[in-house]
Amino acid sequence: MLDVPQIAQKGPYPVELEAGKTYFWCQCGQSKSQPFCDGSHKTTSFKPLSFTAEESKTAYLCGCKQSSGKPFCDGTHKTL
Repeated sequence: MLDVPQIAQKGPYPVELEAGKTYFWCQCGQSKSQPFCDGSHKTTSFKPLSFTAEESKTAYLCGCKQSSGKPFCDGTHKTL
């Protein structure tokens, strides 16, 4: 059986990213530290998605966990 990610929120999380820093985006939707991983995925088949910020900026990370551009929001939440 495949796990289905929990929708954390139907909208993006605006976050300040720091250039060169690595982040771990929650893919399971169960983290209490959204949009970042807190280890809640351990009871699922999901693992966090690591990414390194290319520049310091405000980014909009996916909250619905359905984006095709993970970890960034692509507007998929508007169709849920």
